[in-house]
Amino acid sequence: MNDLGRKIDVSTKEILPNLIKLRRHFHAHPELSGQEYQTAALIAGELRQAGWEVKEAVGRTGVVAEMGSKDGPVVGLRVDMDALPIEERTGLDYASSIQGLMHACGHDLHICIGIGVAKVLAKNKFTTSRVRIIFQPAEEIAQGANWMKAENVLKGVKALFGVHVYPDLSVGKIGIKSGTFTAAAAELEVEIIGVSGHGARPHEGVDSIWIAAKVVCGLQEAISRCLDVLKPVVISFGKISGGNAYNVIADRVKILGTVRCLDDQIYKKLPQWIEGIVKNIASTYGAEASIQFKSIAPPVVNDPQLTNLLANCAKNFMDEENIVHLENPSLGAEDFAFFLQDVPGTMFRLGVSGKQGCAPLHSGYFSLDEKSLELAVKILSQTIVLSTKSF
Repeated sequence: MNDLGRKIDVSTKEILPNLIKLRRHFHAHPELSGQEYQTAALIAGELRQAGWEVKEAVGRTGVVAEMGSKDGPVVGLRVDMDALPIEERTGLDYASSIQGLMHACGHDLHICIGIGVAKVLAKNKFTTSRVRIIFQPAEEIAQGANWMKAENVLKGVKALFGVHVYPDLSVGKIGIKSGTFTAAAAELEVEIIGVSGHGARPHEGVDSIWIAAKVVCGLQEAISRCLDVLKPVVISFGKISGGNAYNVIADRVKILGTVRCLDDQIYKKLPQWIEGIVKNIASTYGAEASIQFKSIAPPVVNDPQLTNLLANCAKNFMDEENIVHLENPSLGAEDFAFFLQDVPGTMFRLGVSGKQGCAPLHSGYFSLDEKSLELAVKILSQTIVLSTKSF
């Protein structure tokens, strides 16, 4: 460990107990996307106490903290802070105090990583360059990044870093990958319009429920036979609604789902391709179809140089074999991608699985190991310090 690493190590250990207390407070008091008022207020107070210049209500409920020279390039760190409409079932002493809401995606830990980096950098005054920490709302609905971009949070930024917890890796490990890191994602709504009729005489109507089932199965079959299997596309339907009575042929059925794709060129063609498949199936059985394809987020594409910098900084705090080079990107979506449309950056995966394992993200049983917090603060602190010296 070099001198910089030793200073960061000492400073992080000093603040770790307080960071864990903060994390448990955030976990017990989750707030939904765009409603992170108390979360933002507490973040702002911690940052001001550490000596940072703080702006609140940026991108609605976001917080931006800055420190260092007002001239020259800026290095940024982005962390998200919203919770999910999920009932917590962990049984933790500090479980969510709000019924139906939970930090089931680790954003409570992300917040404390950001606060930890802020305190380490402020205490040691490692850099005179400008550092900007962006606490972003509404990641779970993929809107917060664009809200903050609209208020120029990327002005002057030359490099941007991000982190996300990862239950598939144990504590003490991180996952890195250059290039495509997450998938492009979209929301898909399909409405089948048929003709109602008596359940005893289905041939006199056009059964929208039956046709909707054909659409769900037909799209899966078409993916495997019409698209390149080496460039995966995933379509998952999560909601279906229609019909008014058990003995009446339904005239309208709506199915809602999500589309994920890693290849940008294929993703651009998917709206037209899906529409063609769905309308062909519907017309074959005498129905009409309406399709809406709403893009959620583009793919996260990690900058190779910044990814290598982060990996090299990580070696100061962990054995190299614990730096996992991820072979495949995730089909999950992440609105960090919107920031990377304008500036180079990289995001890494933080292992959070403890001895008892860790439930998947967005599960009511998700419970990460807090020991992961220390490593993330150290890696990002050193990465930011060294990146400010490279411009």
